[in-house]
Amino acid sequence: MLTRVSTHPWEDVAVKDDGDEGEYIRAAERTLQILACLNRRPSSTIQDLHNDTGLPKPTLVRFLKTMVRAGYVTNDQRQSGYQLTALVSSLSSGYHGDPLVIEAGRPWAIQLTRQLHWPVSIAVLDVDTVVVRLSTVADSPVSPFHSTINMHLSLFTKALGRAYLAFCDDDEIEDFARRGESSPDPMTARIAGDRDYLYTLVRSIRRSGYALRDARAEPRNSNTLAVPILLGGRVRASLGMTFFRSAVKSTDLYREYAAKLKQVSAQITADTERLRETYSPEKLPRVS
Repeated sequence: MLTRVSTHPWEDVAVKDDGDEGEYIRAAERTLQILACLNRRPSSTIQDLHNDTGLPKPTLVRFLKTMVRAGYVTNDQRQSGYQLTALVSSLSSGYHGDPLVIEAGRPWAIQLTRQLHWPVSIAVLDVDTVVVRLSTVADSPVSPFHSTINMHLSLFTKALGRAYLAFCDDDEIEDFARRGESSPDPMTARIAGDRDYLYTLVRSIRRSGYALRDARAEPRNSNTLAVPILLGGRVRASLGMTFFRSAVKSTDLYREYAAKLKQVSAQITADTERLRETYSPEKLPRVS
């Protein structure tokens, strides 16, 4: 149940009577709902948006006029409806990669670090490297690093990069290899240019299901073991755990860590799919 605070229909401030504290702007909630619905199709009519949101048509017209004036929406009569403009891309500039993977992965990564103590990271593709978007370094008592967030890692020499690369399709791998040949990093360029070595490495990672950092890559006092995170059967991110080489030497321990990472990766995949379903425009609650 809501209590109307403001008398202006565009600036409703509502207070929940069910014990939740604080106020929220109902107009802002409606704006976000309308933007989500506009994102579902190339062009939306007032009737489309009325069916989607349940909002009265005069209310929708007022909101859309405001969005047109702000530059986020255009009303193209030739298309018989409203469309989002390129300006909406500025709303996503704070997100890098797939935010749902990070959201789904955060509790699992923290839990794994609490269990095994080593720091865990999730990386997503950024053009021709992977970039770390989640790290539990702060939760680890034995981390080899002070910070890894936003660190760019080679697809050819780093474990998180290799775990991503190996599970791409062959055309994608070839494309990454061609670009890698001109990398300013000599080791990346050398591995990318040696196709026999590269594809032998890819086959080995696919067989085992995990990747390790190249032994020649810095820092040499630590190592990372990484696995892919798959969505819809395609690699979308990689999950890795970093440890001191002196503390983890046996192949059996590598396999044990790999098994745990694979389990966590599967949980992240399942939770990401659930979040996608939850956040789909069709499942968003109507705002009355």
